[in-house]
Amino acid sequence: MAILVGVVSQKGGVGKSMLCRLFTTEYARMGWKVLIADMDTSQSTSFEWNALRKQYNIAPPLDVHRFQTVDHVLKIVADYDLVSFDGAPHATRITQQIAHSCDLVVLPTGSSLEDLNPQIRLAHELKETGVPQEKIAFVLSRIGSSKVELQEVLTYLGFTDYFIIPGQLPEQTAFRQAVREGKTAGETKYSRLSDRCAQLVQSIVDRIKELTT
Repeated sequence: MAILVGVVSQKGGVGKSMLCRLFTTEYARMGWKVLIADMDTSQSTSFEWNALRKQYNIAPPLDVHRFQTVDHVLKIVADYDLVSFDGAPHATRITQQIAHSCDLVVLPTGSSLEDLNPQIRLAHELKETGVPQEKIAFVLSRIGSSKVELQEVLTYLGFTDYFIIPGQLPEQTAFRQAVREGKTAGETKYSRLSDRCAQLVQSIVDRIKELTT
């Protein structure tokens, strides 16, 4: 039975696709058969990124396909160990379908109120439609270097009572360069950044285990 993880957002620019590709690739590196379901057919961000990955022959290889409906994905999940949904950069009916189908629903957010508040509203909307609260989790993405700001963001999210995945994806030019090369944020040449990505991935793995075992 495949584990299903949805990475969704109310708005663009919060690092959704970067996060989705990061942890899915690490599962593939562990020998899992994985699929990234790119649900944003208008932009196909992850699908086009994987074309670069294939062009540069980067291991591990991934299955990344575009889908118009969640039902189309669910018909083939039995062929995989892990399926991650890279949702569209805005909340839609499909976003709700993804959330109801998944074992874990991840909402990436930056540190600004313009990122935080839409994602918190989305979390509330998903909960109101019947998604169990424990399945909803926030990940801090594109975070600056200020420890004071980080603590303020954690405190702000803490008032929501949703789970916050330990670790963060920092804002880094190296990550954008990695994307242009068909790589994930964890595949840069900088060991410090790789270590931070590995810590975040492990936290996501741990949360998935808690929810599925």
